[in-house]
Amino acid sequence: MIRAMLMAAGSGFTAPNVDEFFPKAALFAGTAFRMTRINLIGLLMTLVVMVFFTIAFRKPQFVPRGIQNAGEVAINFVRINIVEEVLGKHGRAYEGYLSALFFMVLAFNVTGFVPGLQIAGTSVVAIPMLLAIVSWIVFNASGIRHHGLGHYLKANLFPSGVPAPIYLLVTPIEFISTFLLRPVTLTVRLLANMMSGHLLLVLFFSATSYLLFDATGFLKIFGLASYAMGFAFTLFEILVAFLQAYIFTLLTAVYIDGALSEH
Repeated sequence: MIRAMLMAAGSGFTAPNVDEFFPKAALFAGTAFRMTRINLIGLLMTLVVMVFFTIAFRKPQFVPRGIQNAGEVAINFVRINIVEEVLGKHGRAYEGYLSALFFMVLAFNVTGFVPGLQIAGTSVVAIPMLLAIVSWIVFNASGIRHHGLGHYLKANLFPSGVPAPIYLLVTPIEFISTFLLRPVTLTVRLLANMMSGHLLLVLFFSATSYLLFDATGFLKIFGLASYAMGFAFTLFEILVAFLQAYIFTLLTAVYIDGALSEH
């Protein structure tokens, strides 16, 4: 509605678009090592996570305090609510990977509403796709190692109890679902949520700036409404950033558990 009113008024307001996710090179332009602002944000948040956990567990105390206590609370959240809940006795072998996955996705997500950064590292396809491919490799490799290649493929492509003629329908569906669609759905779910969140925040806050400082007449009133919507969506994006990290990690754990299952 705000955009339509601005366009009708003939204003110079420009709404955000997908160009937001293709910024110009910030370093090493024209080389194979070209880096954009989003790449630098990813490196920064990787460093932040590494430094946080290094400091938290550098000199662990029997009774944790301060940053160690925060680190243990964070790790215990993943261990209890994802690893042990989904994988049970198999969880210990995957706790390190799933913890790293959760905090990497979370760190990249939260940059979408951090002042000065204001775009999620997971809002460009490369990061969600890379993480999805790694998770795909992990759960398939785990299943093959646990069952052997032949038994793993048979269990996934030819489930027991199905009449032989029905395999003509079931086997292609299972192959597409298990071996092709899982990394795609992991990628798209995370990417779409972070892209849409960024576009909404930029839309409302850029509209707020224009309406309050550049627009004339009664349009200024809508600046307050735009700011209120931007603030509300910021709170919502904080929740989404956490939920998407949780869902991505939880689904990875579910896929690993399925690969290890005897049924």
